[in-house]
Amino acid sequence: MPKKIPHKGKPEAHDELSGFDIRIDPFGALQSTIQVDRLNAFLNDKVVDKKLDQKALDSLRKLQSEEE
Repeated sequence: MPKKIPHKGKPEAHDELSGFDIRIDPFGALQSTIQVDRLNAFLNDKVVDKKLDQKALDSLRKLQSEEE
């Protein structure tokens, strides 16, 4: 099996994530240039969860609205 050649330069990213960099320090903690809350909000807006279909999302929203 051929060895993977690491990419040089910066990878392509969405405009809202410009300057995003994440690394793992020697203690195993994540070091990021963007706050986790901001990253999660971006992912919630832009990425569709494949495990949840539209019917499940609709029923979940209905249950949440009934609780309020």
